Amino acid sequence: MLEDLTRIGLLDDDDIVLDEAALELALVDHPDAESGSYQDVLEAITVRLEAAGATIVEPAEQAEQLARILSDEFGFLGDRETYDDPANADLIRVIDRRRGLPVSLSILYVAAARRLGWMANVLDVPGHVLVLLGGEAAPVIVDPFHGGERVGQDRLVALLSAGRPDDAGAVRHVAAMPNRAVLVRLLLNQATRAERAGRGRRALDLYRRMTMIAADHGHAWWERARLELIDGDVPAARQSLVSLLEITRDPDLRDRVTEMLSRLVGA
Repeated sequence: MLEDLTRIGLLDDDDIVLDEAALELALVDHPDAESGSYQDVLEAITVRLEAAGATIVEPAEQAEQLARILSDEFGFLGDRETYDDPANADLIRVIDRRRGLPVSLSILYVAAARRLGWMANVLDVPGHVLVLLGGEAAPVIVDPFHGGERVGQDRLVALLSAGRPDDAGAVRHVAAMPNRAVLVRLLLNQATRAERAGRGRRALDLYRRMTMIAADHGHAWWERARLELIDGDVPAARQSLVSLLEITRDPDLRDRVTEMLSRLVGA
């Protein structure tokens, strides 16, 4: 299964198919799962969406069909009762339970839309993840966690205000996430929850997966090195820090990494 993660890491960002890649990430933890049955669900979503709206070009109508099919027909909704359950960031368990986090549900929405040739992107909003449909002309934002409901200007500003009080009106700064960053966000949700639950080695394993699919993601290398040190694996931590030093151009971070490496000499 890990070779699939290496393959994802070698793909150009535009060549990553979000739901298929997220499924491959989940299969690492479910080696006995029948992957074909989960792929069948993804295919069934596409078939229903094509039947309902293959010729739709307006983002507002696309948003309506996505919500109707993914939320109403297939039952995919946000898990409000057990939000921090790690299953919500594991696409296999999301498909099983029909419940998930904003990022995992957004992956399903965006991947389904893209299969029909619709322009769709995952938006990183402070403390939340949304989906943008359409381009600069009449774009529509929806919230898969809340059944694909439309997100208007007022709610978007409120979300921004919650995360950046000094910049609440800067809606223009909301940006589409690259595909690889979306997958890292999915794993990061699992890693932070694992560490909070006292499962440091599980968190370390997830950070290692992050570095496999996104070798240029500095935060993952830093956290990987930190947890390797906690685990007592100094040689691995050194190698992770060296890998981080090779990719970062941030002078402050380079100084921190260099200082840490100097401390580990002879350790």
